[in-house]
Amino acid sequence: MSEFPDIAAYAFLSDCETNALVAPSGQVEWLCVPRPDSASIFGALLDRSAGLFGFGPAGVEVPSQRRYVPGTMVLETTWHTPTGWLVVTDALAVGPWQGGPRSDRYQRAPSDRVAQGVLVRTARCIDGRAEVLLNCLPLFDYGATPGTWSYPGRDYAHAVARPPGGAPELYLASDLRLALTGPRCYGRTVLREGQQAFAALSWHAPPPSSCEEAFEQLAGTTAFWREWLASARLPDHQWRPYLERSALTLKGLSYEPTGAILAAATTSLPETPGGSRNWDYRYTWVRDSAFMLRALLRLGFEWEAYEYFAFLIEAALGSIQIMYGLGGERDLPERTLDHLSGYRGAQPVRVGNGAFDQRQHDVWGMILDSVSTHARHQGTQMGPAGWNGVVQLVEAALEHWQEPDRGIWEIRGEPQHFTASKVMCWVAADRGAKLAAARGDAEHATRWRKAAERRSTPTSAPTASTAGACSCSATGPLDWTPRHC
Repeated sequence: MSEFPDIAAYAFLSDCETNALVAPSGQVEWLCVPRPDSASIFGALLDRSAGLFGFGPAGVEVPSQRRYVPGTMVLETTWHTPTGWLVVTDALAVGPWQGGPRSDRYQRAPSDRVAQGVLVRTARCIDGRAEVLLNCLPLFDYGATPGTWSYPGRDYAHAVARPPGGAPELYLASDLRLALTGPRCYGRTVLREGQQAFAALSWHAPPPSSCEEAFEQLAGTTAFWREWLASARLPDHQWRPYLERSALTLKGLSYEPTGAILAAATTSLPETPGGSRNWDYRYTWVRDSAFMLRALLRLGFEWEAYEYFAFLIEAALGSIQIMYGLGGERDLPERTLDHLSGYRGAQPVRVGNGAFDQRQHDVWGMILDSVSTHARHQGTQMGPAGWNGVVQLVEAALEHWQEPDRGIWEIRGEPQHFTASKVMCWVAADRGAKLAAARGDAEHATRWRKAAERRSTPTSAPTASTAGACSCSATGPLDWTPRHC
């Protein structure tokens, strides 16, 4: 049996500014701060010696029950120990915006409730007694660099981990007496029925300093998620809980300071066991955009859809490429982390994504479909600069659709002809024509509609064996039809 938990066994926490993954053992095994695409401080997901944060019962690794508190991204784990029962609750705290000067982190104005930059963990004994252990071992820069713990005051309730270089300092508070040894901070206590304890790790502001404050932050975070979910348009149906969990996950993958939405919160989890196709997905893909917008709008989350669309258009109209960083970054160089073993031995471990500068022709169709979706649902008037950008995107699709690309599979070999890419170029022309017609631009509407409708028979039969590939050699602006490929 592998010492790595199954990927599906990890619980997902979010405050819409960073994410954490919690293993069934109760250990936080993935956390990157201050952003989800920053270097990890807990990286046991990719190497069992790359840092973790445990807070739970001694001598027990298999919980009796784990669940998300309904309607939230708050995790509740129940443990049956040889001497009693213990409930541990974990959350990335969300609380009221406290005002103050404008933060450089926010390209968008903050909401009424924002991430507090605190991982809150509480333990409550509900029967008998339970020994509780705290084990906090942050290892910075993806497990490469240990920090140094110290006491900032004259008590044992607070500790600070100082990393070398410019990484954020970590502040740990607990009502356990904290002991320090090199890169590790640890503590233990025994709770009896009705007693409780807490541990809170912060990288922005001071963490809660008492158990009462920790439970208040948990209550505020629970209220935030339930209030957000209450605005969803969901049917009274047996599958409603699954729709709610999907909506919460989509919101959890958002990055509120910019409106971006991550493809995933992780890097280098293998596509196949032990394989080498281990990519960093902590970015926003244009390919996902239309699907994201449709999901948000259909669920009733117009504000999130608008923020995401604004991020996407600002990034894409500046210079379109297949993916962007959470702040709209365009340069996402890839490197390998050879000091990490990888999830269940899957190597190499990569950060960054070398596909960022690939030519993938589906991007024009996806971005135009997103613009069309936004226009249908939210109807915001498009100014001259925005329309000029749309014209450039459609014209680029018509100019390049016949050329090979690296497709939605992001192949790293030589470019090929892919059916999906050519279909999405047709989508660009179709959506562009509809947008032009709605705008009253008859010239572009007519020309793009003709380009979308024009077809011809390919001059040779398809020969490519790669899935999704197409060897059509048509010659017109869009002289191609999917039935030949």
